[in-house]
Amino acid sequence: MGMNRKQSWTLVLTGVVSLMVALDLLAVTTALPTLRDHLHATLAQLEWTVNGYTLSFAVLLMSASALGERYGRRRTLATGLLVFTASSAACALAPSVAWLIAARVVQGSGAALVLPTALSLLGVAFPPERRAWALGIFSGITGIAVLGGPVIGGAITQGIAWQWIFWVNVPIGLAAIPLVLTRIDESRGTRRAPDLLGVALVTAAALGVVWGLVRSGSAGWGSTEVVATIAGGVLVAVTFVAWELRTREPVLQMRMFRSRAFSAGNAAIFCAFGAIAGAVFFMAQFLQVAQADSPLGAGARLLPWTATVFFVAPLAGAQVSRVGERPLAAVGLSMQAVGMGWIALVAGPHVAYAALVPGLLVAGTGASMAIPAIQNAVLGAVAPDQIGQASGAFNTMRQLGGAFGVAVIAAAFAGAGSYAGPGAFGHGFSAALAVSAGLSLTGAAAGALLPGRAVAVAEETSLPREEVAAPA
Repeated sequence: MGMNRKQSWTLVLTGVVSLMVALDLLAVTTALPTLRDHLHATLAQLEWTVNGYTLSFAVLLMSASALGERYGRRRTLATGLLVFTASSAACALAPSVAWLIAARVVQGSGAALVLPTALSLLGVAFPPERRAWALGIFSGITGIAVLGGPVIGGAITQGIAWQWIFWVNVPIGLAAIPLVLTRIDESRGTRRAPDLLGVALVTAAALGVVWGLVRSGSAGWGSTEVVATIAGGVLVAVTFVAWELRTREPVLQMRMFRSRAFSAGNAAIFCAFGAIAGAVFFMAQFLQVAQADSPLGAGARLLPWTATVFFVAPLAGAQVSRVGERPLAAVGLSMQAVGMGWIALVAGPHVAYAALVPGLLVAGTGASMAIPAIQNAVLGAVAPDQIGQASGAFNTMRQLGGAFGVAVIAAAFAGAGSYAGPGAFGHGFSAALAVSAGLSLTGAAAGALLPGRAVAVAEETSLPREEVAAPA
């Protein structure tokens, strides 16, 4: 079965805008050592250049999704592209690390408008029997950013200047906005008012936990600041859940978590992206700080890891309907754990690059198998009119997982190593990748809880949702 013209434009444009979001994050990671030198940034400030973006992205995703459902997904996507493009220019003009962090927060809010509406538009454009295939292609297009991000970031940082990492977004955004408005059909879901109190609560909860984790390295785990912010974040998170259960228009429908596929899928993606984001944060730095690679050389050496997304994700997406989501998610994240664990064991200032390649290949292949399957499990667990909320929740958990992963893995790095020299950095890097392996293994356990093939067949035959969510 082929695609019609509208489906083709929807697939291409949603892939391109998600490419912008992924390219921005991954290109920046290769430039972190340069940012540290040029802007005199500390480890905590480097974390916030990443987490300022991912946190604003994460906590606004579900409200952004609600705006798309209420006012139109196409219109919301175009608005998000405008915000993302303008804030990218502000990042490029940053004279200090504080300015850069602030611009990254705004950039994350634009990304929050872009990604869930793009995924919702894709889900609406394709029928259920073709949706897994489309998601696999979508992941493959995004894989171009994953494949090219570190190399592009390294080439730009080394050949021009780090600011041009952000300028790259501007022409892509300006070209994409009119095409989105003219080539994609408008669609809406359930018209809901944004849950402003819910957004404030989830923002405070995420900020409290991540702030405490980021500060643990310098203030100490037992400090009043760290204990109070983490405990406060957890308390506010409990309050958020209580509020969502009682409010008439929640930012997140808690009843969706009654579905095993929805709950296990979101837990798996949280852990998977926590492991990936933390590893990405340190991998390019390790190659530059501990092994004296250039930014371009570091980006190129990550290709065995990143290239697997481009080649494997579309194939995995096409296999979901045949084998089910559970084996792909559980085996894939187990492979990621093995790959990260291998790198943690062999990494050091004098390790040969060839010794890192097996771990990079295995980890990348595993993640590329797991992610399309988990996406399909979460979006397939809800009714068509709930796809917008489901995609918002899924991407929120993915980005919160990324922020959590960077914070907790950086805390492990700070506890075992430092930037004092190649040896000190290598010790910290090994500890960081060991934590990444642990997060991956936890994600694999969550993936193993996804419903089995029998439940997937029941869903295809339109059994009631309560039966579909029952254990296999």
